[in-house]
Amino acid sequence: MPTSHLLYLHGFRSSPQSAKARLMAAWVARHQPGPVWWCPQLPPSPQAAAELIAQGTASWPRESMALVGSSLGGFYATWLAEQRQCRAILLNPAVDPARDLASHLGEQSQWHQPQERFFFRPEYVDQLRALQCAGPQRPEHYFCIIAKGDEVLDWREMTGRYPGATIKLLPAGDHALSDFDDHIGQIGEFLGLS
Repeated sequence: MPTSHLLYLHGFRSSPQSAKARLMAAWVARHQPGPVWWCPQLPPSPQAAAELIAQGTASWPRESMALVGSSLGGFYATWLAEQRQCRAILLNPAVDPARDLASHLGEQSQWHQPQERFFFRPEYVDQLRALQCAGPQRPEHYFCIIAKGDEVLDWREMTGRYPGATIKLLPAGDHALSDFDDHIGQIGEFLGLS
């Protein structure tokens, strides 16, 4: 079924201004202007981020909604996809952000707007633990693009987290998926948009 509603979730310290978010929005507008597109700025609190995306998609039809999540956004996308049993595209998804972000407590800046500062608080680590879910119930709903060259996350851990999912394992690459535009066509196919 073609996607009627598409949510893009950015990563830690990122924003809707990320290269991947902008490329995906432009691709959808150019190829399939019909779907509802939403790419919100996620708050630093994981609980607040989860509430925002749950409320913002509450009326979306689960059969035709889909998620794209990058890094920490991939973690959030997994959480929502497991609740709604909808399709999700994960781009170098964070597997255990509570562990990984525990060393990033304190003041942070956004990548795309360094003047924008926020605090990553100790309680946010517990909030991430509360959102952790088991392996995918419907692995066929997932398409993962994972780079072996990811300098932030371990590709073995990422692939191990999604057994049975469609995984495109890149032999090199980086955490940002700098070659993202090379993969948009396959993402469109998975979403029924091409």
